[in-house]
Amino acid sequence: MHALTIALLPGDGIGPEVVAEGVRVLRAVAERWDHPLELREGLIGGCALDARGSPLPPETIELCKSADAVLLGAVGGPRWDNPDARLRPEQGLLGLRKELQVYANLRPVTVHPSLAAASPLRAERLEGVDLVFVRELTGGMYFGDKRREKVPGGERAVDECVYTTVEIERVTRVAAQLARTRRSKLTSVDKANVLETSRLWRSTVTRVMRDEFPDVALDHLLVDACAMQLLRAPSSFDVIVTENMFGDILTDEASMLAGSLGVLPSASLGDDTAAGGGKREASTGPVGNGERPRVRRGLYEPIHGSAPDIAGRGIANPIGTILSVAMMLRHSFGLEQEARAVEQAVSETIEEGRVTVDIAPAGAMSYSTVDVGRAIAAALSNAVSA
Repeated sequence: MHALTIALLPGDGIGPEVVAEGVRVLRAVAERWDHPLELREGLIGGCALDARGSPLPPETIELCKSADAVLLGAVGGPRWDNPDARLRPEQGLLGLRKELQVYANLRPVTVHPSLAAASPLRAERLEGVDLVFVRELTGGMYFGDKRREKVPGGERAVDECVYTTVEIERVTRVAAQLARTRRSKLTSVDKANVLETSRLWRSTVTRVMRDEFPDVALDHLLVDACAMQLLRAPSSFDVIVTENMFGDILTDEASMLAGSLGVLPSASLGDDTAAGGGKREASTGPVGNGERPRVRRGLYEPIHGSAPDIAGRGIANPIGTILSVAMMLRHSFGLEQEARAVEQAVSETIEEGRVTVDIAPAGAMSYSTVDVGRAIAAALSNAVSA
């Protein structure tokens, strides 16, 4: 079988701690199912700035492009926090997304019953929450031209937001294909009452859904209305597709439904690379076990940041990273059975109360990052050997 070739980019802050536990689970999967595993580590973010003078060194780009998938921890921290700096850690992450052409960011949000108390929302509002954001990841304001200039009385700053029809079409197709495998409901989020990019977004999504996905129900929400609905009736959503900045903000808000940023994974997907170097449109389902006819390149990372305030203390939550590993197994390697086993092991570990302090019930014992990683790996081994 083709080796599972994975680039590891631990990054900054708690990144190395949580990636180490993701690797622990990857090794447990590889051992149980006899998958050859090839892991290669590189630098990104602040640590790359310090060591190589760039947040995304050329050797890191080469490493990631030669791998089938990338597992990333986090970037940034206070030592690199000068907003006027020419180079910043976050440029490494944005640059990597662009280099890998991973334009569709999947962020699932579910609420484990044992974690309902960790959410600021009342338990009854969390019942039935099972939604996925599909965030466009390589366009919009984050990648638009930026400039600052002197004007009478001070300065003028400009951040340009640009979207093309092709960018909107391809992420819409990913979201619609995913909705077909779920409850066949897609919500498109924009600000079409104000922004021209959002008006193009809405008309393009409407056309693609009408012409290609008439079996999937479509509705549109303004971003501010969506932010309110996520708190008022989160279970009403199935799949949400939106642009880059809106998706960044809304998914952080939605993380509070699950109780903590630390438990939520993400998968950033590009087009499938077929055998022989051809391209296929990105898809979201497994490709089957055994020899793989194509590779779906993906970048996998927890949605949390580098959390420098807790870095090195051994209390970071590794669950978001470990669930990102499950998404990697599913989307880049087509290993559905293994992905489900990892998710089940996470669920069992949470149910047993072996969790870090951020989601531990008040007065209950909490566990270290390593403790939680070991417990999940043990649950995985026990589940598949029974």
